[in-house]
Amino acid sequence: MKEHRIRLKVNGDESEMAVEPRTLLSDLLRNQLGLTGTHVGCEQGACGACTVIIDGKPQRSCLILAVQADESTVETIEGVAEDGIEHAVQISLHQQHGLQCGFCTPGIVMSLVAASRYGRDAETTKAQILEGHLCRCTGYVNIRAAIDAAWETTGGGPERSDLGVGE
Repeated sequence: MKEHRIRLKVNGDESEMAVEPRTLLSDLLRNQLGLTGTHVGCEQGACGACTVIIDGKPQRSCLILAVQADESTVETIEGVAEDGIEHAVQISLHQQHGLQCGFCTPGIVMSLVAASRYGRDAETTKAQILEGHLCRCTGYVNIRAAIDAAWETTGGGPERSDLGVGE
């Protein structure tokens, strides 16, 4: 099968590589770039475990061909911490016990970080941010508590916070 050359900026690093047209972005991240924090669960976009940020938006990497991401900026869970300091969402999830087995955690973190960095409107709810993320361990109670704690930690609340509300 003929390979295509693509260019990506992944977690701040420029990469150029050859990929088969059928290669999924999730497979490229995990197998070619060694970024195994992006988990693959259902391979149908339903569980949210493979969520990454592409050009500022949370996307399911198991539904995107690597060639479709050509010339894009991609951020994975490995790129969330800045200068070794965890994002407020990561800290809150840990402190509020918003994770158990951890399989869904990277995808949830990526959606919350996307809301944090790239904004959302004031009417967006926690449920809407978490929509499409399946967690069979926590029942979401502690995950929602972690979102509240992150909002509180960053000096805001549902109306204004580091989670991009009102900005």
